[in-house]
Amino acid sequence: MASASNVAIFDGDMKIVLFLCTGNYYRSRFAEELFNHRAGDVGTDWQAQSRGLAIERGKHNVGPLSHFTLHALEARRVVTRGAARFPLPCTVVDLEGADHVVALDEAEHRPLMRERFPEWEGRIEYWGIGDVGFAAPDQALSLLEAQIEKLLKGLTLPARSTDSGRA
Repeated sequence: MASASNVAIFDGDMKIVLFLCTGNYYRSRFAEELFNHRAGDVGTDWQAQSRGLAIERGKHNVGPLSHFTLHALEARRVVTRGAARFPLPCTVVDLEGADHVVALDEAEHRPLMRERFPEWEGRIEYWGIGDVGFAAPDQALSLLEAQIEKLLKGLTLPARSTDSGRA
């Protein structure tokens, strides 16, 4: 049996939302931690995981998690569950195991999806949350928080009789 201290253990009845970014170090990790914290507050049957589409590009990433992410989560009083985990690369198994997949910046991540997982490019939801250097962390993470709240609200609504076309 795996230790719960380093491995996320998911209930078999839980649905999985997978957040993707480039390095699985900053945005996607913030999304995973905040989503899981807020999911507990709203009592949803969804849990988040996160992965990186090109973690090899994070050569300047120091440690398991961005200090911007840690500070933003602390400011929101979110106790991190996976802060010690180092970034993980996205695999087909991750995509297949998710019930909903979100790439955090369409301009940055659609080309990576097309290159690395072409059969998945059109099957996921894309947001517009830019990386450090393109968006100030406080602004980017506030936008990401608003998107997560919107996503949580949509995921906890009762099922509709018609398909909404959502990935």
